[in-house]
Amino acid sequence: MITGKFTDFITGTHHKKVPKQAIDQAKLCFLDFLGVTLRGSKTRSSIAINNIVKEDSESTIIGHKKANILDSALANGIAAHCLDLDDGHRFAQMHPGACVIPAALSTCEASNKNGKEFINSIIAGYEVAISLGILVNPEHRNKGFHSTGTCGTFGATAAACYALNLDKKETLNALGLAGTQAAGLLESDHSGSMGKHLHAGKAAHTGVLSALLAKKGFTGASSIIDGKEGFISAMVNGDIKNKKLEIGNFHIQDVYFKKYPVCRHLHSTIDAAFCILNKNSIETDDIQKIIVKTYKIAANHDNYDPKTKEAIRQSLPVSLAIAVRNGNLSLDDLKTDDEIAKISSKIVTECDENLDESYPYKRSSNVIIQTEDHSYSECVDLPKGEPENQFTLNELMEKFIELNPEISADILEIINNLENYNMKELMIALDNEFKMTK
Repeated sequence: MITGKFTDFITGTHHKKVPKQAIDQAKLCFLDFLGVTLRGSKTRSSIAINNIVKEDSESTIIGHKKANILDSALANGIAAHCLDLDDGHRFAQMHPGACVIPAALSTCEASNKNGKEFINSIIAGYEVAISLGILVNPEHRNKGFHSTGTCGTFGATAAACYALNLDKKETLNALGLAGTQAAGLLESDHSGSMGKHLHAGKAAHTGVLSALLAKKGFTGASSIIDGKEGFISAMVNGDIKNKKLEIGNFHIQDVYFKKYPVCRHLHSTIDAAFCILNKNSIETDDIQKIIVKTYKIAANHDNYDPKTKEAIRQSLPVSLAIAVRNGNLSLDDLKTDDEIAKISSKIVTECDENLDESYPYKRSSNVIIQTEDHSYSECVDLPKGEPENQFTLNELMEKFIELNPEISADILEIINNLENYNMKELMIALDNEFKMTK
């Protein structure tokens, strides 16, 4: 029973048993989450949800106010995911941080847990979300489900269960409740809607709700994942009987961080294009054609006429055109005009069977830029930010400050000493550091 294995891991997680590398990575994930969420709190989707939820004193909605434990998890999940800059895991094919950390943060702050317990709740949540994502993908994704919303719900529940000190029976019930609420369809993502943001927010909200209900005696199906009519049977397309659940490997150590505010499947292409442009003096007007040979999922992100900013984030040709024209791809660059349309019309995306065969072990993209006199090419197998091509701490801080230039870099000292805070003190310290709430 998979929920039983998850339960054993969640209730058996103790700080002394967790590898130092996993603890250090959890701190980096929290640092990245804070920077992305604080900037995300200024977006339309974040403002919309904060116009709905009511003010309360339980836990912090980053960039806005305090609210109750459920609403803060919901709002922070939306803000964390709306920029497409949150962390992810390529084998689980999901973004765990935007689901897990809001659930851990709201529950730990409301119950005034210490920093060690907060870190442990994050690690437990990442482990459950990622291990389930690895087990069910790519079959789950191929059926049209967004793993961030579905598998992320289990991860958020794990984090909340740990933070609220649920026992084994209660944790088992909470996971059962999580599974019957897990949701998220890729149609929301690829149509360029804000529904994608809601997937992470609802996962975090559902995780907290499931833990709170279970703590009050509300029961859930212990067979919700691998039962006859459970998660795998209903939501996974294909036979995964030969796949083994990888739980207890501390998968948080394998997450990636993002450089560009677009879908991760576009990042290898952007990196390859910048490699060419940085090595060679190529004028935009001299470009006659750009050929992108990549794996199938990336090649399918081929919308040449995105109507929304969310749709631009999912468009390989338009995101690439922006990068080529601007020499950058930041939040402020996500705009289209006639010149971008002209450049994107010169871009051809192709599925390369050899590159597709190496997915998901690699996310390769071979970019060829043709001018009248030359043909330049570059292949990138793994984009910047993967465990094999990591961000340095300085690079993560540069990302943080670029997103939030008005704040002090002293936040690093707070993150480094996370274990020495209780969570109410921590949120006050963070709020004082960069005015996290209005």
